[in-house]
Amino acid sequence: MMKRLIDLVFAMAGLILLSPVFAVVAVVIRLRSPGPVFYRGVRVGRYGKSFRMLKFRTMVVNAEALGGSCTSTDDRRITPVGQSLRKYKLDELPQLFNVVRGDMSLVGPRPEVQDYTDLFNEEERQILSIRPGITDWATLSNSDEEAALTGSPDPERTYLEQIRPQKIRLQLKYVRERNLCMDTRILLATVMLVVRRCFGAESAERSAMQHSMSKE
Repeated sequence: MMKRLIDLVFAMAGLILLSPVFAVVAVVIRLRSPGPVFYRGVRVGRYGKSFRMLKFRTMVVNAEALGGSCTSTDDRRITPVGQSLRKYKLDELPQLFNVVRGDMSLVGPRPEVQDYTDLFNEEERQILSIRPGITDWATLSNSDEEAALTGSPDPERTYLEQIRPQKIRLQLKYVRERNLCMDTRILLATVMLVVRRCFGAESAERSAMQHSMSKE
């Protein structure tokens, strides 16, 4: 109950404080890339219930019909303005609306597409017992996921074989050990990662974050 209250308060405050950023990003997308401002992707949430996850659109219209759900930095579906939005994680901001609606939490396992949750074994389905989140340990650890997929002849296979196992491990760790103190640490680490990325020092922050995780 307390977690949900915190989610509501901080998500609503974030939407108010960041409204100028929302306006600027929306205008830039409309001017630089034909199509809608928002992307509404279907994701699997708590108890396996599907919902529409909001993002600022960073890819061409009908991108899902042109390729898989895994995206590398050299994916031709990404628009020029989308590259910048993804680099600084600005495309994720509209998920604050999902938090207010109750589809998501500020902190929790990142929601996946149905194809990936269908691969969950019995243990991994614990991940669907809580609300998915905007950020968690797995999100921070794999903040350069798109770069890791760059150059791969089969990004989907690379994701499933090299990235997904670590994400699942960290997501299960969060589900089992979660508490408000951990949520606070994850939120602070996320903010610091974004800030340092803006100043070109994300690798140092990521190393510090991984050290913090190892102490859990």
